[in-house]
This record gives sequence, structure tokens and C-alpha cells, in this order.
Amino acid sequence: MKTTLLFLTAVTALPQTVQFTDITKAAGISFTHNSGRAGKRWLPETMGSGCAFIDADGDGWPDIVLVNSKDWTPRGRRSVQALYRNNRNGTFTNVTAGSGLDVELYGMGVAFADVDNDGRDDLYITALEGDRLFRNEGNFKFRDVTAESGIVNRGFPSSAAFLDYDKDGRADLFVANYVQWSAKGDIFCSLDGSAKSYCTPESYKGLANKLYRNVGGGKFEDVTAKAGLAEATTKSLGIAVLDYNGDGHADIFVANDTQPNKLYRNNRNGTFTDVAVQAGVAFSEDGVARGAMGVDAIDYDGSGHMHLLVGNFSNQMLGLYHNEGNGLFVDEAPRSAVGKSSLLSLAFGVFFFDYDLDGRPDIFAANGHIDEDIGRVQPKIQFRQPPLLFRNEGQGKFSDASRVVGAAFQQALVARGAAYADIDRDGDLDVLISNNHGPAVLYRNDGGNKNNYLSVRLHGKASALGAVVRVTSASGRQWQTVHSGSSYCSQSDLALVFGLGKEASVKVEIEWPSGKRQTFENVKTRRHLEYREP
Repeated sequence: MKTTLLFLTAVTALPQTVQFTDITKAAGISFTHNSGRAGKRWLPETMGSGCAFIDADGDGWPDIVLVNSKDWTPRGRRSVQALYRNNRNGTFTNVTAGSGLDVELYGMGVAFADVDNDGRDDLYITALEGDRLFRNEGNFKFRDVTAESGIVNRGFPSSAAFLDYDKDGRADLFVANYVQWSAKGDIFCSLDGSAKSYCTPESYKGLANKLYRNVGGGKFEDVTAKAGLAEATTKSLGIAVLDYNGDGHADIFVANDTQPNKLYRNNRNGTFTDVAVQAGVAFSEDGVARGAMGVDAIDYDGSGHMHLLVGNFSNQMLGLYHNEGNGLFVDEAPRSAVGKSSLLSLAFGVFFFDYDLDGRPDIFAANGHIDEDIGRVQPKIQFRQPPLLFRNEGQGKFSDASRVVGAAFQQALVARGAAYADIDRDGDLDVLISNNHGPAVLYRNDGGNKNNYLSVRLHGKASALGAVVRVTSASGRQWQTVHSGSSYCSQSDLALVFGLGKEASVKVEIEWPSGKRQTFENVKTRRHLEYREP
């Protein structure tokens, strides 16, 4: 199945009226991440953890999962993962107790998909002492099925993503692993030559990522080596699943910290080939491997190709790789407001989303440094940093909208994971941020829905991962792909939201991974729709 090239005509946008409001307390979210820090300055304490919007009970309203870490040695307190039920009125209820997620882990990342094709999304949490797979039993109950699944991943994992790389209708799993660190092998590092500071990843050897093939019956097979992915030099933090060459098969982009990024082309025979160097996404524009964290992919300019967004270390700016359609990418950030405004930020969770529903995907970056003393040695760099928001102006241009969307966005954070969803089903997309060793923050989007929209949630006969939805109106055409992962250690809601300006009706086309196609004419906008594969 070859992806048809689409050309998006910019939907007429309304004046900038969107405000993001911090509703964390009002919404009933009371969660504080515990990094376990106790003065030893161990590397995992800098990494934080992720978050996810998951429709856990299948009612069409996104619920929340927040990943927690824990104390290195018991201190008489428990730090467990958190599950919040969406009350459908703008508030959430903590339903962690008895859910099966009320377990202590040194948790890092989270991803979800329906791994057993029973209609309920299951959860995967990466953790230092060993990753966990939780089967969704319904009614906000999850059961740890890691042992029977055959998944064994211990060490220093980060992000995870589900994908159907072999197109057999089952959700496979890719796990990013970081470095070979242990408490016993911790290395002394210093910013000023005297006091201990947190080490950078250069101090440690890399750790190979893992690919697990879903063989059915709730079981997975480790096919990392067979697929050509057993590279121990990677130090991976972010995963984006994308079809970068439009051949209908899922490819994998991996963001690496101080090592070249990887772009694994799906060879359609169960193997992958790294083409990052020749594609131009392995390094920065000056040939340096950057400190890459989170990542996302979308067609932000209507070219018909999926482009890449990469969060990088401070003094390195965001990466905005434009897919030229010939196997090559060009980093547009150095020549745009995206690069200039993000230069001093350290970006972890990043993603594309259409916050003002004008039909053009915008850019979000959650920022925060790893060392609270960084200001002493680099006065221009702050430990706590506000998020960044870039508005897509069309024709590949972005403007910094961070300061015009409300005072809440000026709050400095030590942000790590980030995800988006329409929590109140008013059409516009809201944002959740996890903070390292600090409280999670929930921002409500107020005003984005002055433009029209269409929210589409898919239910496949098998996995819907990789399904493509195209929306056509008088103003142009848009498309999005159902995908797991992206951001940093986090996952956003699987519903696809299309901004449609003043359009009252559209045509919807669905290309299911099985090859089946559906077309729906004259679909009214300002609606939340669910489609099932015939």
C-alpha cells in the first residue's frame, strides 16, 4: 500500500485566542514523581518518567496514567504508579488502589496498545528492575502478565512503542534502552572539579534496544538480533513509529543521547536497515551527535511525507527534519524560529498537535535541565524551564507562541514526559506534563475549539496501529496515522483530531492496516466519531 501524496491548503485561521489554563488541582490530579534522590546523584534520578492518556475503560474519554519511580532504599513510604479515571466533567478520580498498577517500580516510560485484540488497551511500563506488561481486564483493573508474555528487559530502559511491523494484525513492541548503569558501577563526575554532579551518558557504555514480535496468545518473541537491531552502541531515549518512505510499512526512528540517531527502514521481510546517516537525521547540521531525548513525526506542511521533530540538549536546539520525499531529510530548525527560541532549552517530551484547530500541526516542547546547579557554570541556562509552543503559520513557517497562550505557560518546570488528549471532549487538545521529582501538571486548552474539528477513534478487527485517516474538505486535505509511542517515555491518546477552521462537513477516508478501505461523505464536523473496521 503506497501512501498517496497529499497537498494541504491552509485552513483560514482565526485570530490567536487560545489560552492554556493550569487545572491540575481543580481536575483532581495530585501526583508527585519520586526520583529517589538522596544526595548520591545517581544518573537515573535525572531522567524523570512519562505519562499517558489512555481510554482505559473504552468509554471514549481519555484517562490518565502517571509513571513513578521510588526510593533507592526504603524510607517508610510507597511510591506507586497512578491511574486516574476521567469523570467526564473536567475532573478525574484516582482509582490506583486495587487497579494492579499500585506497585512500586523505578518506572521510566509507558506505552499502550491492544496486544491481545480483545478491544481493551493494555499497558507496558519500562522500569530499571525489569519492564512490566499489564493486561487490561476491564473496569480499571490491570493484571501483570509479564512472566507469561516472554518479555524480559532489564537494565536502563526509557521509552517504548507498539507497532505492527510485520502487518500480521498483532501489536509488536519496541523498547528503547539507555546505558549500562548500576548503583555499584556509578561513576564520579563533577561540573567544577570538586562536588559530585550527575554524569552525562558519555561516561557509560550503551545498551541495545529490544524488538519483541507478538506471536499471539499473549506471548512475545525477542527478535532483536533476527531483525538486525542488536546494536549496543545506542543510548536511546525516544521512539517514533512512522512510514517515512510511504511504502505502507512501519519504520522506526530512535533518538539517541550523544550517539547518532537511528532511522530503521522496514525491509518488509522481518528485518530493518539503519539509513539515518544517508537520510540526514543521524547528526546535527554540523555533523555532531546531539543529546536527543523525545521525538515525534507528522506531515506538518501537507507535502504527503512524514517529518521528524527531535528534542535535544541545551545549546543544541530542537531538530525539525523535513522529509524531502527522496529518502533525504533537511533540518529546518536552524533557519527558523523553532531553532532560535529553543537553543537554550533542554527538551524532553516533544510532539506535534494542532492546538488551535486551524488545520496545521503545531509544535510543543516540555523542557527542564538535568542538574539543578547548571546556572553556576552556565548562567544563561536555567534548571527549571517553561514549555515552548510553536504555531504553524503554513508554508513550513513556525512562530513562537509560548508567551501569548496564557500565564500558565510561563511556569518554569523540570519537565520530562508530555502527552495530549481532548480530556473534556470540547474538540481542542489539552496537555499533560510529568515533572522530575515534582508534581504533574495538566493544562486545559481554552479557545482552540472556536475552530471546527473532527475527532476520529478507530477500532480494528485486529490492531489499528498504522491505520491512516485522510480528511478532505473545500479547504484542502489532511492525514494522520494511528501510532503508539512518541514524545519522551509517554504516549498521547490514540484518537486523531483534525482542525478544520470553518468547515462544516468533510470527507473521511480510512486505510486499515489489513488493506481495507472505507470512505464517508458529508461527515459533519464538531463531532467525536468512532469507526470500526468492516
